[in-house]
Amino acid sequence: MKKPIRVLHVLGAMERAGVETWLMHLLRNIDRDRYSMEFLVLTDRRAAYDDEIESLGSKLHVCLSPSNVLLFSRRFLRILREQGPFDVIHSHVHYYSGLILRLAALAGAPVRIAHSHTDTRQMDAVSPLHRRLYMRLSREWIRRYATRRLAASVPAADSLFGPGWRSDPAALIIYCGLDFAPFGVQVDRAAVRRELGLGESDFVVGHVGRFVPPKNHDLLLRIHAEMLRLRPDARLLLIGGGPLENDIRETANRMGTADRLCFAGDRPDVARLMLGAMDVFVMPSLFEGLGLAAVESQAAGLPTILSSGVPPEADTECGLVRFVPVGAPPSTWARRILEHARQTSVCQADALACVSNSHFNIQHSIPAICQLYSHGLEP
Repeated sequence: MKKPIRVLHVLGAMERAGVETWLMHLLRNIDRDRYSMEFLVLTDRRAAYDDEIESLGSKLHVCLSPSNVLLFSRRFLRILREQGPFDVIHSHVHYYSGLILRLAALAGAPVRIAHSHTDTRQMDAVSPLHRRLYMRLSREWIRRYATRRLAASVPAADSLFGPGWRSDPAALIIYCGLDFAPFGVQVDRAAVRRELGLGESDFVVGHVGRFVPPKNHDLLLRIHAEMLRLRPDARLLLIGGGPLENDIRETANRMGTADRLCFAGDRPDVARLMLGAMDVFVMPSLFEGLGLAAVESQAAGLPTILSSGVPPEADTECGLVRFVPVGAPPSTWARRILEHARQTSVCQADALACVSNSHFNIQHSIPAICQLYSHGLEP
């Protein structure tokens, strides 16, 4: 029996966020006898998925001090030397992938993947000189040391690899696949709403995302305030955790809308909450690499309103998605949300079938990922 291909994923921490959630779907569904997935994280703090990773027989490696390049490099190379050899180094840390893959090449890892999951061009355009120099060096190292350049969407590829990636045979897009089985389960809507303190007749606007600046929660609060003028029964359900949560709570208190908000926290049962509690899903992000929560909302059959900062590829063409310019005033957002909710008549079963047949199904993406891991290795 052949030894499994050893894959080391490099990322900040296995929190419950988009990239990490996709990696967990991959870990649960991939043939673990053929592909051994391990995770190198840049923190010693336990994260949401760590226990499940270890329960599935995978390993976690900790490499600290990423801001100290020399110290980090020594620690990283030591892990590769003492815990390896690894067949694949799959780096998910955007520009920092340049250093990761340079070190991986020094260690002799045959397959080295730089994976872009986000579109940072808006921030990059106003970066100070020292960061622009860092980005230039990182791009050069990615060009030189990555054997494959992978992206979650066209904007994510443009962001990290530049427009020339389209003519690069080593660059490609593979959409992050999910397991949509939880969206086919019957949910007791009344029970879910009681659990969250929501009324059966409330009009619930849902959002899933970490409390970080790109998710644009400030705009979401202003949109909700405008909706309350038009529908006093509008409630805002926020699923997720993150560093800005307390700031958002304080802002809601100042606005006087806190009693119409529900902070559900960092939850593993997003599908259940989408099916049982939400009437509409809103994602007003400043930018996204893709926005997998928007794909999930379509599997739940929810009218889905996305900002222009979300790539068009997030629309699975099930008839549920509308886009609004991210700079549109909150009153425009509020009207568009209510109009879309009134006009949408796609049943959840049809929406789930549509999304399940899309390139976001984990069963469609696993073969592409496995081929990527196997390419370049000795038979």
